Amino acid sequence: MNLVVKTSTSKTAPKLTYDVLIENQPDGTVKATLLGLPDCQGLGNTETEAIEKLSQSLQTRLETAKIVTLEIEAPQVTENPWLKIAGKYKDDPQFDEMLEYIEEYRRELDEKK
Repeated sequence: MNLVVKTSTSKTAPKLTYDVLIENQPDGTVKATLLGLPDCQGLGNTETEAIEKLSQSLQTRLETAKIVTLEIEAPQVTENPWLKIAGKYKDDPQFDEMLEYIEEYRRELDEKK
């Protein structure tokens, strides 16, 4: 598997967008949580205040961290191992009997629910 990490040497970082979950709390406050980073939150009396606090929290966190893009090469597609045995029992005279047994057993299990 090939792994490529892309980093930018540019001094001006591109603007990043984040999805934020906004929740009204039982005490009347509003909590903003960054999706994907549940420990990154902002709490405020209004939605705007919660988002501002979340933004400040994220900016503080990113001062000592960085975001990189990770590219992973897709694995090579191999033949499905189940295809080697697919249809193995199609001509077995007991196959239909086995299927009937399985269906009967499943019905018994369903009746026990």
